This record gives sequence, structure tokens and C-alpha cells, in this order.
Amino acid sequence: MTSVLLTGIAELVTNDPVHDGTPLGLVHDAAVVIQGHRVAWVGPRQQAPDADDARDLGGRAVLPGFVDSHSHLVFAGDRAAEFAARMSGESYAAGGIRTTVAATRAATDEQLIANVARLGAEMRRQGTTTVEVKSGYGLTVRDEARSLVIAGLITEETTFLGAHVVPPEYADDPAGYVELVTGPMLDAAAPHARWIDVFCERGAFDEDQARAILAAGGAQGLKGRLHANQLGPGPGVRLACELGLAAVDHCTFLEAADVTALAESGTVATLLPGVEFSTRSPYPDARGLVDAGVTVALASDCNPGSCYTSSMPLCVALAVREMRMTPGEAIWSATAGGARALGRDDVGVIAPGKRAHLTVLEAPSHVHLAYRPGVPLVAEVIA
Repeated sequence: MTSVLLTGIAELVTNDPVHDGTPLGLVHDAAVVIQGHRVAWVGPRQQAPDADDARDLGGRAVLPGFVDSHSHLVFAGDRAAEFAARMSGESYAAGGIRTTVAATRAATDEQLIANVARLGAEMRRQGTTTVEVKSGYGLTVRDEARSLVIAGLITEETTFLGAHVVPPEYADDPAGYVELVTGPMLDAAAPHARWIDVFCERGAFDEDQARAILAAGGAQGLKGRLHANQLGPGPGVRLACELGLAAVDHCTFLEAADVTALAESGTVATLLPGVEFSTRSPYPDARGLVDAGVTVALASDCNPGSCYTSSMPLCVALAVREMRMTPGEAIWSATAGGARALGRDDVGVIAPGKRAHLTVLEAPSHVHLAYRPGVPLVAEVIA
């Protein structure tokens, strides 16, 4: 198995505190040895072992590939008109999802596959090496199952989100739709999913419905996560903590009890600042969460309605500028934090035995991702 020695690394973000005692685990004038698909050695360049081949990265910074733990890539059409209306003063509501549902149902498999491949490649160019992809724009047994099969073409982190909204044909029978989600739809989706998710929000699903759907998914071996507290205060965050879910996402409107529950439970709070940027909504209090000891992840929430960006560098810059995270905290949350949200310990860190997922910046330091927002700083992705 061929090994490659990477040198010329001005600053290496490892997320392994063994190097400097900080969460980022910084190494300056660093080297990395990759053997096969794994990291074999990490440390100062002067101590690097020999390898079969060598590459000089020319004084660039290197960090773990971004781990985007929340996205909705399987869809058809766009909602540019809805975005324009929001920018003209209309408020965002969950109901716009139904527009994408109609377009997705009408799309062919080939059209959906092409869109997922395009967005996946777009993410990779911006440094994302691990991505979670949800269903949720089909909302029929057939369309949810095929959405997950298509998502599985680019990732192993697939999530069944049949409980996104109640589709129009069940508008007068939401209980009947929950029965469909927890019965035939779940049966068809479970073989193609690792996770189950619910949009626990006004206009979507309430606490009792979310609890029942998550329990049904758990009975079929799916791990739970939740959308919650995006549009206003609600029970979703505390439900996620009570159930010990891996992550609860959005967390925009939190009460003190929510923050305490997150800190005590270990459930990851996944923040999606691109949504607030795209909807002109208040940003989550990332500073308060970090200071309270909550594990925070950053993710893109790439979707055609509330946040049509695939850029984790943008999310890092927004987290620093708008949510008062430090550059180091934002980088950790976009890499190691995302890995925690997915229950992964093989990505989001550069250490021996971990997957060789590296993002090389056209910059000498990770700080430049926030310092130079909007500049395409990802020079190369090694994965």
C-alpha cells in the first residue's frame, strides 16, 4: 500500500488536543503521512518518517474536511421566486416545502440523480468531505424510498424525513399521514436510511407526533435526530435531549431550560446560520451555547427553500461574524462538531487511523475562512 508524505503545511488543524492542548490541536510547519485511505502519521515536519511519495503543499493551511451534518439535496426545481418575495418583506413559513414536493414527485430518477451529483460536487469543491442527506420532498411511499436510494449514491449518511410536512392530500387527516409515515413509508425507507428525522415545529409536527415517529424509526434500527425551535420556542429541543438523540438542528429560539438540557444530555446542537442569512431571521445564540458547555455543530442545511447554499466556508464566516463564535470554535464545529452530530469518530479529525479527509486552503491559517469571507479559499480536497 503506497504512502504519501505531505509537507509544506504552514498550519495543520488536527482537532486532536494531544498536539497543543487545545480543541483545534494545531501543528505549525507540519507534515502528514497518508497510507491508503487512512492517516498514518501526523506531527512536525522535522520528525516526519519516510514515505513512498512526497508532496509539498507550498505553505498552505490544512484542516479536516468539513462534515456537513444537515442537508436536503434530493429535490427538483427551485424557489427563487419565494426567496425574492422574502427579500421584499414576506416572512418564511414551513408551507413553502410543498412547492418542492410537487416538483420532486414529478421529476424522473435521472433528473434527481443529476441534481444530487451536481450539488455533491459543489460541496466537495468547497471542502466538504462528509455530508448527511435527507429525504422529505417526496412524502409518498415510493418517492421517499427512491429519494433515499438516490441520496445513498453520494453518502452513507442518509436520513428518512417523511415527517417533513403533512402533504396536501392529507391536509384534513394529519393523523392518517403519521400512520403512513410510521407504517408503509417507514418500511420502504428503513433499508436505505441510517437516521430518522422529524420537523417538530408549528405548521409541521407536534411533540406527540414527533415522539411516535421517532419511536417507530428506532424500532426499525434508525437513529434519531430532530429539526426543532427554528420558527419559535417549542418542545423539540427538550424532547431531543430527553430521548438522547444524536443531534437537534436549528435551535434558533431557545429558553434557559433548553440550553441546560442540551448541556446535560450531550445532544449536539446543530446550528444552520445560512438559514438565518437567507430568511432574515434572528441568528441562534452560539456564544451562549458554547459558554454553557453545549457541543455545537455547524451545517449548511442546503435546500431549495430556506437556504440554497452548499458552502460550509460561508457558514463558518457567518458563525464568526453573526453568532460571535471565534474562528477556531467555528472550524471545530464545522468539522469535529459535525462528526459528533453524526456519531462519527473517523472523520472531522486528522489523526493516525482516521480517514484521510483533508481540505487544503489557499491561505496560511484557518482564520482566513472568516477573515476573507466569500473568497474561494479551498485550493484542494484530499479524500
